[in-house]
Formats: sequence, structure tokens, C-alpha cells
Amino acid sequence: MTHKASRPSRSKKNALQVVHPHAAAIDVGSRFHVVAIPPDHDELPVRTFNTFTGDLCLLADWLGEKKVTTVAMESTGVYWIPVYELLEERGFDVILVNARDAKNVPGRKTDINDAQWLQRLHAYGLLRGSFRPAQELASLRATLRQRERLLAYAAAHIQHMQKALMEMNLQLHHVVTDITGVTGMRILRAIVSGQHDPVILAEYRDPRCKASEEAIRQALSGYYREEHLLRSPCTTVITSMLPYAIRSSKPR
Repeated sequence: MTHKASRPSRSKKNALQVVHPHAAAIDVGSRFHVVAIPPDHDELPVRTFNTFTGDLCLLADWLGEKKVTTVAMESTGVYWIPVYELLEERGFDVILVNARDAKNVPGRKTDINDAQWLQRLHAYGLLRGSFRPAQELASLRATLRQRERLLAYAAAHIQHMQKALMEMNLQLHHVVTDITGVTGMRILRAIVSGQHDPVILAEYRDPRCKASEEAIRQALSGYYREEHLLRSPCTTVITSMLPYAIRSSKPR
């Protein structure tokens, strides 16, 4: 009499399989990080590390000692960046997880529970990593964003200078194409340095400027008031750096 081979029960067939047996997870915080590894990898599978660089190195050393190969963490603010870059440099496969994709841990919410729940989801392959460019592209993106901010700051400071000039009835923007051009910056630096004679200021005109010295002299005859003269050291630095932030090919 033959016996049919027993089929696995439906519950076993539908059971989740561990995809990443050496997976860890980090609950990122501003003052400390809670790290969870598989329970069979250490007697204390959950540990807390401060956010100082020395503690982050200890965190990476501990993960390496416990044979961890991949780490998941939520992209919380900017606090994840130092630990992410350190672990990536150490050779770990690090993925960033959107908080909406990581379902909330059932029960009472704590940092330890969050780290363990995140580790379990990562071990079963239930987390989807967000896009993170290579280090070269990340550096280029940071540089371009910083340049964009500097240009925005420069534009705002130009508006502040134009407002101060108008309040003193100095019509410089009517006689020069751009007050951040050669002629405009020479005159602005002279005004910040304390020169208020319109005849002398008009002599700073660049030969390529379309307006005459007489027109510039008339435009710079105004009411120089102390509260609008922009004498602070910060303003002096701003007027010195503006040509490097904003350049134009038009003659001034």
C-alpha cells in the first residue's frame, strides 16, 4: 500500500521567510541612537549609542563584530547622515526607510520597540529603501544647493541695499543697469567706507557705464542718514562678496 507524500500545511507555506539573517536596524535620534540586531547574534541584541563621533565608531565596530551585513534606518531629519556615511564607509549595506513605509510598532511605543520592529521588518525583507545617490553625486548636490542658497541670500541683500538707498533718496539704480556691477559696487564700497560727496562718488564711474558722471552725481545727491548707511562689518563683507555671487555680462 503506497502512501502519498505529506504536503506542507498552508500555514507553513504562507509563513514569512527571513531574507536578511544578518540585518540590523537603528532608531535614529538627535542625542542617541538605539541599535537592534538579531536576538541570536548577541546576549544584548539592543544597545544605545550616543551621537558623538567616537560612539558612532563604537557602533560600527559592534555591528562588524556581530557579523551584521545590512542596516536599516529611518531618515529622521538630518540626524541620520553622520551614521549613514560612517556605516557606508565601513562597507555595510545601509538603506534609508521612509517613516510612512515602516508601520508603527504595535503596543507601547518606545525607542527600543521601534528599533526591534524595524529590525524585524528588515530581516523579512519588508522595507523599501529610499533613493540615496553615490557619495560623488551627493557631494555635487550639496554644492549646488549651497550655491543656490547663496544666490538667494545675495538677491535678498541687494533688495535691502536698494531699499536703504531709496530711503536716503539715492537714485543709483536709475543711472546704472545693476548696482552690483563694476560702477555700482565701487560706489557702494565708497559709501560704506564713509565717502558721501557725490562729486567724488561719480568719479568711480567705469568707462563702460552709459550714464555720465553728471547724471551719477545728481543721482547720488541725497540724505545720508546714519541708520541707513550700512556701516556694520557684516554689510561690508556682503558688499565685498556680492560680485562673486552674482555676475552679469552687461556693461556697467
